[in-house]
Amino acid sequence: MATPAKTKALSNPSDNKVIPIMRGQFLRVAATAVVNLPFVAQYFYKQAGFTNVHRIGSTLEHYEARYNPAVIPDRKLAGTEESEADFIQRWSSKEGPVGDAARYVTVKDYHDAYISGTTTPTDVAQALIALISTTDVKKSGHAVAFTQVNKDHVLAAAEASTLRYKSGKAFGPLDGVPIAIKDQVEVQGYKMTVGTKKNWIANDGTAGATAWCVQQCIDAGAVIIGLTNMHELGMDTTNNNPNHGTPLNPHNSKYYTGGSSGGSGYAVSSGLVPFALGADGGGSIRLPSSFCGIYGLKPSHDRISGLPTRNICASTGVYGPMASNVSDLHLAYRILGRPDPKDGNSSLFPPFATPTSAASPKTIGIYRAWFERADEDVKKACQAAIDHLVGEHGYTVKEIEIPHLAEGQSCHALTILSEAATAVLDIKDLTAPNQILLSICRQGSSLDLMLGQKLRTLLMEHLSHLWAENPGMLIATPTCPTAGWPIKDPGDLVSGCSDPTMSLRSMEYVWLANFTGVPALSSPVGYAPPLQGEGHVPIGLLLHGAWGAEESLIESAYLLEKYLDSTTRKLPGVFVDPLKAAVAGTAKA
Repeated sequence: MATPAKTKALSNPSDNKVIPIMRGQFLRVAATAVVNLPFVAQYFYKQAGFTNVHRIGSTLEHYEARYNPAVIPDRKLAGTEESEADFIQRWSSKEGPVGDAARYVTVKDYHDAYISGTTTPTDVAQALIALISTTDVKKSGHAVAFTQVNKDHVLAAAEASTLRYKSGKAFGPLDGVPIAIKDQVEVQGYKMTVGTKKNWIANDGTAGATAWCVQQCIDAGAVIIGLTNMHELGMDTTNNNPNHGTPLNPHNSKYYTGGSSGGSGYAVSSGLVPFALGADGGGSIRLPSSFCGIYGLKPSHDRISGLPTRNICASTGVYGPMASNVSDLHLAYRILGRPDPKDGNSSLFPPFATPTSAASPKTIGIYRAWFERADEDVKKACQAAIDHLVGEHGYTVKEIEIPHLAEGQSCHALTILSEAATAVLDIKDLTAPNQILLSICRQGSSLDLMLGQKLRTLLMEHLSHLWAENPGMLIATPTCPTAGWPIKDPGDLVSGCSDPTMSLRSMEYVWLANFTGVPALSSPVGYAPPLQGEGHVPIGLLLHGAWGAEESLIESAYLLEKYLDSTTRKLPGVFVDPLKAAVAGTAKA
């Protein structure tokens, strides 16, 4: 396997570029100009760094272009197969979180309450409907985290689960547990919007087939309480959505939740559900997980099947779980990741293995120059968590390098935007920021896109080389170089905002996993003082593993969870306990 040249200096695509922040009337005028005047769009195309790859064009001459980053691990190396029944037994024996985190309601808490008869899935569903329903056109509070809540479907699923518990025939630990699904995945009975103003799929909301990964949760008895809010088309990292409203960060209402799976992040962080489904094409699971102080897993490319849902970012996007604790993240991953026989790559992945047979993740790789680009509070919290793994759990640190990161981020951005642009040909109904984004990316040439796919191959080969030399190594970075994203102008929540410099900076670390197809997991590891508003701002540490190394990432996350829970984990001010609400509601009745 070829070893690419090393990069001596690091930069971000937006470094030294003049990319103005656009909001209010200026945003609307800019959108009109960019959509209708190609030379304006071409100017912004160059300013965004999409032509950066040309400066390393000669390096890419001998690489083949790669359009799908899925890598199927060798079954012989995957380890000893573990049945779902054996996993559930092992999962049930895991110690729960400690400290403040114990106040988060877990899947086990729900299951135990239903078994004991303390409450029922129906009681919980009714309590949640009361919390997230609203008749106000301008949704607020918990309700704004959802684009749709089908009360009839929620109650029907909950009542069916209640009857199973009463008859002693519960499906398992997930039966009756409330979960939420990002409004980017098809669920029968809902009209998927992908954050836009209109129905994204051509059916009446009852005829569409449920996506495979969602159906696995339904088959396990989970109660879907609604579709969660997201950034329109998933095309930015704030979750600012003028179409459906913008959920505010549960820890500090003057900050964004992060996006594009911000509704799922809010639903989990606030305590409404123990886990939710997100989708991640450029950090869209991991950034809101970091901003909201929860756990988020971006799996290996194609590991979790979402068929028949059409993924608008086919070569970069994946589905994955977001959870308040690692145990529930683990359970969600195992259920969502059941192989889909109709999905070629999903069905080819090796069976889930026991952790004892997986490669031991005792080495942490750090590209120091890249790591150091984060803000001081972020670096300090992430380094402290790494020091804990080294000092308390026997990990060692390996200094590594990864080439062409600035060019790689630009190529990832061009790839995901090009995929979205070809999926959305009519942009007139989109918000102004997305009209600008998709118009700009349409200025790209086939040469730019092809060079980007060659660079994808180079990066994948380099990572493969690193893991061949260091089996089981986990590459660590901050999840985001900044502690959250402050809402700079309240008017932005009404009309939207375009801040390309901050968008690119927020994605500095997350894009690599999407472009190369490797799994990555964000764990909360600390907090920073706020720049505005009241309430601490969570910080996440991001661990990348080799293709198929989700179990190793999760085992390390268990250790990071104990580290945070035993020191500083905090609950958000808007936290709710649906179990207590259900019991209280029953008592009043």
